[in-house]
Amino acid sequence: MILVTGARGNVGSELVRTLLAQGERVRALVRREADRAGLPEGAEGVVGDLNEPASLSAALEGASAAHLLSGYADMPGLMAQIRRAGVERVVLQSSSAVPGGDMDNAVARYHILSERAVRESGVPWTFLQPNSFMTNTLDWVAQLRDGNTITAPFAGVRVAAIDPADVAAVASRALASGAHEGRTYRLSGPESLAPADRAAILAEVLGRDLRFEAQSDADARAEMSASMPSEYVDAFFSFFVDGKLDESEVLPTVREVTGAEPGSFERWARAHAGAYEEATPAA
Repeated sequence: MILVTGARGNVGSELVRTLLAQGERVRALVRREADRAGLPEGAEGVVGDLNEPASLSAALEGASAAHLLSGYADMPGLMAQIRRAGVERVVLQSSSAVPGGDMDNAVARYHILSERAVRESGVPWTFLQPNSFMTNTLDWVAQLRDGNTITAPFAGVRVAAIDPADVAAVASRALASGAHEGRTYRLSGPESLAPADRAAILAEVLGRDLRFEAQSDADARAEMSASMPSEYVDAFFSFFVDGKLDESEVLPTVREVTGAEPGSFERWARAHAGAYEEATPAA
């Protein structure tokens, strides 16, 4: 039995489907009883809260492997619970920010500390450090309800963004086999694109005359501050304005682990075109 936490998230939802397709028994952790209804057929839904390790007894019973996310309130306690349950291996979805080792950066710090807790737990582990997700461009959906202009921050920053499905593909192999234990995988997509490049690809996919406008740093900071703590806003500005994080390099890791090339942004956009088409402005 493989436990997938964050089972309704970008990677977790893809991972549940991938593991089921591979014939694995999957237990999907959700936070609310109502969330069980959205799980794929064949997945066993169980309710629990990773911020409260004691709530995970049922989720961990009989699990041989677990997919985890970073940043929960008591990662050492969570890992102790996992170790007591006899879980044989953990795959931690971490971040591309970890290799920089910047403990002054709030985002990098919680991933670094999460990796440390897993490493020190004694449970065999694999760390995944993916670049920014292609799904981040779903933030543009609201703008496309009002017209054809996309405004986004950090316009000069090129990122080899990754499809969460490719992160799930790597995770599924590490969960199913001990061959990946003790390995850290930095993950990227197949191409390095600026926001304007992604907007141009999306315009072609949707058949819309989209126009990209760079958002000023001042406007970006104000908008981000309305939805996240200031220390996280500072972290992203450190990454992408001060240049402390470089996600532009195209890495071979997905191909090396899975045997398949990671998906392009165009492929992802075509698969998710419905979300944008629903945002087409009324004539």
